[in-house]
Amino acid sequence: MSDPNNPTPSEWFELSAKQADGSVLDFDSLRGHVTLVVNVASQCGFTPQYKQLQELHEAYESRGLRILAFPCNQFGGQEPGSDDQIQQFCKLTYDVSFPVFAKVQVNGPDSDPVFVHLKKQAPGLLGSEGIKWNFTKFLIDADGRVVERYAPTTSPSAIAKDIEPLLK
Repeated sequence: MSDPNNPTPSEWFELSAKQADGSVLDFDSLRGHVTLVVNVASQCGFTPQYKQLQELHEAYESRGLRILAFPCNQFGGQEPGSDDQIQQFCKLTYDVSFPVFAKVQVNGPDSDPVFVHLKKQAPGLLGSEGIKWNFTKFLIDADGRVVERYAPTTSPSAIAKDIEPLLK
């Protein structure tokens, strides 16, 4: 990778993430796809956003949208389950068919490299990099550039207007 203090869009495609089944998704497979990354939790007030995320997935997957959900237990202990429990919850409660990865940390010294990259590319309010709560969302274009960072309160359906023009 190049300088971690000045990441380039192409670095997005150098990343990878551990899936809940232990396999690894190489982000090079995301080239040419618009991607929405979300840190999620099963016991959060924003958890019903899974429904709208699934609706986005169903509406735009065929046009190149990829949704990647990363469970995180750093905010109020709202994702205490195991990776298997999280997968069951997502499938049974929201019939999620987009990937829900292995649990990660999004802040602190053990932050997953995916979130280190995203936070540097798209800082939050007043330039802060830290993620403030579950369901923070990052929209990445087909060339690997972070287009926008969205607050947890932004509903996935409200992001559709930003996704549309990026799709094939």
